[in-house]
Amino acid sequence: MSELPLLNGVLKYIKENNISFCMPGHKNGRGFYNTSIGRKFADNILKFDITEIEGVDNLHNQKGIILDASERLRDFYGSKKSYFLVNGSTSGNMIMLFSSFNEGDKILVGRSCHSSIFNGIIMRKLKPVYLKNIISKRLNAPVSIDLEHFLQIIKKNKDAKGIVVTYPNYYGLCSNLKLIIEEAKKYNMKVLVDCAHGAHFGIHPDLPKSAVKLGADMVVTSAHKTLCSLTQSAYLHVNNEDDIDRADFYFDVFSSTSPSYIALCSMDYARFYLEEYGCRDYGKLIKRNQYYGEKINSVSGLSIIGREDIASFNREHSMDANLPDIWDMDTTRYVINLEKNFDGNLLLKYLRKCGIQCEMSDSSNVILIFSPFNRKEEYDALYNALKNCNLDKLKHKCLDIVEYDIPEAKMLPWEALRREKQGVSLGDSVGKISGVNVIPYPPGVPILLMGELIDRNIVEIISYYVENGADLIGIKDNEIKIIK
Repeated sequence: MSELPLLNGVLKYIKENNISFCMPGHKNGRGFYNTSIGRKFADNILKFDITEIEGVDNLHNQKGIILDASERLRDFYGSKKSYFLVNGSTSGNMIMLFSSFNEGDKILVGRSCHSSIFNGIIMRKLKPVYLKNIISKRLNAPVSIDLEHFLQIIKKNKDAKGIVVTYPNYYGLCSNLKLIIEEAKKYNMKVLVDCAHGAHFGIHPDLPKSAVKLGADMVVTSAHKTLCSLTQSAYLHVNNEDDIDRADFYFDVFSSTSPSYIALCSMDYARFYLEEYGCRDYGKLIKRNQYYGEKINSVSGLSIIGREDIASFNREHSMDANLPDIWDMDTTRYVINLEKNFDGNLLLKYLRKCGIQCEMSDSSNVILIFSPFNRKEEYDALYNALKNCNLDKLKHKCLDIVEYDIPEAKMLPWEALRREKQGVSLGDSVGKISGVNVIPYPPGVPILLMGELIDRNIVEIISYYVENGADLIGIKDNEIKIIK
């Protein structure tokens, strides 16, 4: 048995997966070795592991170099105040929820939000009203907030204090955030945006608009996902000056009092790189993605989802052409969509055997995240691997994503969390209140959340996922926990 299982296990993984089309954005450190300043950081990284001593400022009482770096971050993104997050976007989502809302406030929430949003709703004791997703039959995945449903819900809930949405989703697809913000302002609602995958948005005209520039009240972006920053690093941007005092307080609450200077310096470098070289290098990345995307589209049985598909997705839903549900997409990532009866999860495994690590897969798609630090030879390796793939080995019964109405809430999530629960078979759960969240991975969008009524339709949907071998959080041995 290895004496260093974690260290040796990571080294083994790095050796076997030498091409990275997944997070983090620095791509095996190349983002740091791209400039002299980055090299200086990487070559001395262990020396950056210091604590709050005189001369290096204090994250929780900024007066010197951290304050200077934070103000540069603010000015670059165009916010009223920006924060370095050493506890990831999860802490940023918590800060947004706690500083924007009080206990008992009603809020509108995209059903496909990250689990940290749902956890924050419970911790803050909020009253969520959920917004439906559109399921694309072509992509076989959730693609956007249903704007028709959103416009109905906001008019019925004018007393809501705010809206929480994800922009973009994991597939790089962007809901119509401009319209959502405009509608929210009519009712004095705050708009909070989990923009974890969009830290690079707005840096180039061919990328989606920045959520900060579009006027969201608060925005969280993961620096490590798409930029050259270390894992667990993120930014919080506040656009509303009235929220800054509360954001300051909750920033201290949800941030470590022993922040990593390595992470802080990497975030400062990521901002610097984006500001100095971002437009140029992301322009090159977008052109390269387009070139290889066209090559990959020549491979039978699969295709790269592009902007031309957005109009098709919107038509699929029969929405008003002037109010498109999907507004844009991130062209720095690939969504490889497979023809029916070919399995995206099997393609992911095949690519791993080729030494190519992708970000995620579902039953119909494989998602790859690129950055300016991916090399031409890596694209060539991807193209050749796809061209030489025996698609017959990827044949599998397709698991169709099911579209459904959001279940009726019988109690608030935080109330359900505190109640005593018991396990029952799925068949015996009809008419009961769920004591757990039931979430299929992929796509990671909840079928059922704690406190919601389990009806026969929901049981049939859950049973469908179970019978088709989906990874289903909240269900074990065909049992579900209900409120006693």
